[in-house]
Amino acid sequence: MIVFDGVTKEYPDGTVAVDKLSFEAPTGRITVLVGPSGCGKTTSLRMINRMIQPTSGTISLDGRDTARMKEPELRRGIGYVIQHAGLFPHRTVLDNIGTVPRLLGRDRRETEKRSMELLERVGLDPAFAKRYPAQLSGGQQQRVGVARALAADPPVMLMDEPFSAVDPVVREQLQDEFLRLQGDLGKTIVFVTHDIDEAIKLGDQVAVLQVGGHLAQIAEPAYLLAHPVNDFVADFVGRDRGYRALSFQPTPKLPLRPERTVTVGESTRGIDADWLLVVDERNHPLGWVEPRRVDGEVTSEHLHRGGTVARASGPLRSSLDAALSSPSRRGVIVDDSGSLVGTVRAHEVLTAIEDADRPELEDRDRPGAPVA
Repeated sequence: MIVFDGVTKEYPDGTVAVDKLSFEAPTGRITVLVGPSGCGKTTSLRMINRMIQPTSGTISLDGRDTARMKEPELRRGIGYVIQHAGLFPHRTVLDNIGTVPRLLGRDRRETEKRSMELLERVGLDPAFAKRYPAQLSGGQQQRVGVARALAADPPVMLMDEPFSAVDPVVREQLQDEFLRLQGDLGKTIVFVTHDIDEAIKLGDQVAVLQVGGHLAQIAEPAYLLAHPVNDFVADFVGRDRGYRALSFQPTPKLPLRPERTVTVGESTRGIDADWLLVVDERNHPLGWVEPRRVDGEVTSEHLHRGGTVARASGPLRSSLDAALSSPSRRGVIVDDSGSLVGTVRAHEVLTAIEDADRPELEDRDRPGAPVA
């Protein structure tokens, strides 16, 4: 557990970056620090591993005052991931990952084996091992950065906007991979972001900071959305926080309809439909096509890929977003393996939301129930 107790950081010119900050980051959980520029998020993070020294107050790690620990000892137990990965350009991916274990004097062969395991664990092909950072995309570099932070198996990880430098699609992939890893490893993580959606998705608890380093509110994401403590928090989490809160409601059984599908290479001639769903050989959705715009066989160039896909076991927000974003206005729902199970319209998801908000209804009160 990481505990901030009245921590202040004041610079010589009188600027107060963090002001009497107190909170706990529980062991094995993700605590996200979020807030506008200048609110002290990164300063707070860097005070944990003493890259920045607090002016007053104490920060303790598992009951030990970090100010009384030697810096090398403190930092050996903390992984650190930054926005642009910070990889050594002259070292291969494998050598970058093994940097800390080698500095700790670990055997080279053992380090390389561990680095290869981590490379695959963060979702990269072993073929990347001998490449250099310049040969990787931004998302791939961030994965290597996470692997490097994990290489010494630290109990604590500090992450400073690690996914903000990549495009939205890659960012979502990295977030999902990060959550999968955390589910396996259970690290104590303090994560900094300026993006409230990222904070809500990743955090077990979210700390909202105001300019000047004041803690406005800390709470679990669902509670934060439902009960902002003041106007600042309400404005920061967004006036659409009711929609965001759907991320924490499981999708009930929806009235899914079977959808006529085609595959790439198949002809749409003679098919009377405004839209057709294109799937691959595993019945995984690829996108939508308009038959009237297809002259002959369906190709990848005909695909409309704008609509999102939701898992039947996922949150209500995903199902509603799938319906609203689909060019056909039919949300695509898949099972956990990614195979199509059916489609649903937005008004049907909204009805499910209303029903979920009325758990007090008995079976006899529900539409379609038999009348005594």
